[in-house]
Amino acid sequence: MSARGSMPTMVDATSAARHERITAMVRGRVQAVGYRAFVQRHARDLGLAGHAENLPDGRVEVMAEGRREALETLLVHVRNGPTHALVEDVEVIWGEAGGARGFHTY
Repeated sequence: MSARGSMPTMVDATSAARHERITAMVRGRVQAVGYRAFVQRHARDLGLAGHAENLPDGRVEVMAEGRREALETLLVHVRNGPTHALVEDVEVIWGEAGGARGFHTY
């Protein structure tokens, strides 16, 4: 294989290494106010993968993967929420990306 043919592998490996994951537990009035769709829209606009899921205790879990800058921007939206939401607290755990695809709501 030529050196030129091996370059994309190096670039892909470097790009993948820069991808990270956040898991954010969002507490407040965040269910039945369009919160998950709001997060999904912003995540997709930022090119992130993951999900937003209602939890039985009233919180929303947001898991997103992608570039750190995009994740930090998403966290600004997560903390603000849509018009009818009232975000009281957001606990964030950073980790390594696991290969999520698409952004889904549950």
